[in-house]
Amino acid sequence: MTLSVRRPAAVLLSAALCTAVLAGPAAATANAAPAGSSGWLRLAHFSPGAPAVDVYLYPFGGSKAALVLKNVAYGDASPYETVDGGQYTVAMRVAGAAPSVAPVISTTVRVEQGKAYTVAGLGPGTALELRTLADQLSAPQDRAGIRVIQASLNQPSVAVQVAGNDPSPLRFPTSTPYSTVRAGATAVKVTAGTASVSRTLQLAGRSTHTLVVLSSTGAAPKLLDLTDSSGPATQPGGGVEAGLGGLGEPAATTSAAEVAGWGAALVLGLGAALFAVRRLRRT
Repeated sequence: MTLSVRRPAAVLLSAALCTAVLAGPAAATANAAPAGSSGWLRLAHFSPGAPAVDVYLYPFGGSKAALVLKNVAYGDASPYETVDGGQYTVAMRVAGAAPSVAPVISTTVRVEQGKAYTVAGLGPGTALELRTLADQLSAPQDRAGIRVIQASLNQPSVAVQVAGNDPSPLRFPTSTPYSTVRAGATAVKVTAGTASVSRTLQLAGRSTHTLVVLSSTGAAPKLLDLTDSSGPATQPGGGVEAGLGGLGEPAATTSAAEVAGWGAALVLGLGAALFAVRRLRRT
């Protein structure tokens, strides 16, 4: 399966919907845990200065890619992909390179049942590394979980303040564990020197989020909001593209009922067409 990760949010949404339709209703279900021993993987490029890459996901020891993401640039994150539990290899090649070319970097990740992971390229382009982060999929009632990834090299040392708590220092390229805040309108402020960027997030109860601090050309960094999960019984949300100058919106999910509805509509349409053809032949 090959997906293209592009800057416009509409392309990411289209890729997610195409994946859901091709994989069948199970992949499109938004209100159930993955069937069997499945889990979720999200792939991201958070290494400033590194070129765009093509990301390959291989079953461990296999030579045929289960997933290929094309032209993944700094600040891009894929939608979550449902994968069977087990060991995988994630490899990055310079965008456009042939699959036979040796990867720039690779790592292995073990996916466990019902768990989600983000495999992200982090660090400067000259010292790129792939890091696997375990994603939290639930929070207490009326609360939300938030973690922060510091991926800004232009602003390598920042202070992060969430929900009015004391600012916490965070250096490039590190990340925080999840912290719990009250659900609802939540203020986030990231300060770099004398410059700062502030956003107000609307956090649903029991949801979890990853905030990514990204390099900008100005004195203050940019922020990217990735919805990891909208609740403990909900499939993780899709990826959100960077480059919007602030916090993006989570990609929409498609329910199994909607997919079934499309299929039913298609069958009815084909039936009507065949009926019309038969009537024409009889006359």
